[in-house]
Amino acid sequence: MSIKVIKPGLATTVQDQGREGYYHLGIPPSGAMDQYSMTLANLLVNNQENDAVLECSLLGPELQFLQDAMIAVCGARMSPKIDGTIMPLDTSFSIKAGQTLSFSYPVAGARAYLAIAGGIDLPLALGSRATYTLGSLGGYKGRRLETGDELPIGTSKQKAEEGQSIPATLLPTIEKHTRLRIIPGMYIHRLTEESVSRFYEDRWTVGSEADRIGYRFKGGRPMNFHPRQQPFGAGSDPSNIVDACYPIGSIQIPAGKEPIVLHRDAVSGGGYATIGTVISADMDLIGQMQPNYTAQFTPISMDEALTARKLKQQKLNQVRTLLKSG
Repeated sequence: MSIKVIKPGLATTVQDQGREGYYHLGIPPSGAMDQYSMTLANLLVNNQENDAVLECSLLGPELQFLQDAMIAVCGARMSPKIDGTIMPLDTSFSIKAGQTLSFSYPVAGARAYLAIAGGIDLPLALGSRATYTLGSLGGYKGRRLETGDELPIGTSKQKAEEGQSIPATLLPTIEKHTRLRIIPGMYIHRLTEESVSRFYEDRWTVGSEADRIGYRFKGGRPMNFHPRQQPFGAGSDPSNIVDACYPIGSIQIPAGKEPIVLHRDAVSGGGYATIGTVISADMDLIGQMQPNYTAQFTPISMDEALTARKLKQQKLNQVRTLLKSG
């Protein structure tokens, strides 16, 4: 069983939960930018939660199914269409051999996740099928999809039922303005107190450069670093340090001008001071931000971050229970 790519869309890749354990070697986790939506799509078609899906960014692909399949689309509000007929989001539905799946333009959000019962059956690369394009690793030949590609689909381990759906109360909220909670980082002391206040007060706009590596935010007031003599090995930019690790979600501000939040395909370290880290519970929100969406950064404590993570897991557990009982 397979599907054929008629049109690849803007940036369609194979993703799963990502590959952990190789960041110290410079290999990022990759995986879905919106892990929650990816998981919902897999649950709807009775896949394993880590089965590979298609991440469809802004402009979705056009795909011809060569055999019957059960599918589901979650995430960005870009409605799936079978031979031009609009199908429901967040609901499992069938598609017949020879039919074509396409997508409308997103009215909200940036990335939709297409799960197919049985999962996309590509070889594992370091334990994952996630695509890391910079390293040409995983996914389909380590790259975005192209016209003419054929993706093999695995055999479903558990029969998928048509018409399963996710209640609106358990769907992620996609807004054009988002509050991003952060844990202040170990280098935030490099900023002046006034600049720290500006960072939290200002409304920041997603730049056109936003991608899987990182999201650049613009439109806020410039920030100033405390003057100092740069240590040996650091560059001349006031935000430069000698070297440090970069956790996923960490925020750097080159020259104090435009914050960059590193995401799933980011490098593991470098010479910019990181002033904080977006909490894991809010990283999915960034993955659904289009250029020109806005955000405001809010500092919280570690205890608050852990509570937010727990609440998100509880919400996902509700979905698991609901679909299992249904």
